[in-house]
Amino acid sequence: MSSPSPTAKSFTPASLAVDSVLVIAFFAYMYSLLRSHVPSGDEHYIRLWAALGASCMSGVFWLCIQMFRVVLRAQLAAKNRP
Repeated sequence: MSSPSPTAKSFTPASLAVDSVLVIAFFAYMYSLLRSHVPSGDEHYIRLWAALGASCMSGVFWLCIQMFRVVLRAQLAAKNRP
């Protein structure tokens, strides 16, 4: 398997902005979803554990986005190769 050309950028400011917006939106969605699943009556602990859970899931989501970009780039390069 060949490696990408040295001139190919791994990320651009636009892709970084898109990834940031996607991860922040995913975090907000997961935070709102997880708030109802924290078994506590104290609002401080509900916010804390919902944010901690959503941050872990958002990190995995960010890794998924990056893996998707790498695989897509490799597939497009293989398709365009003669």
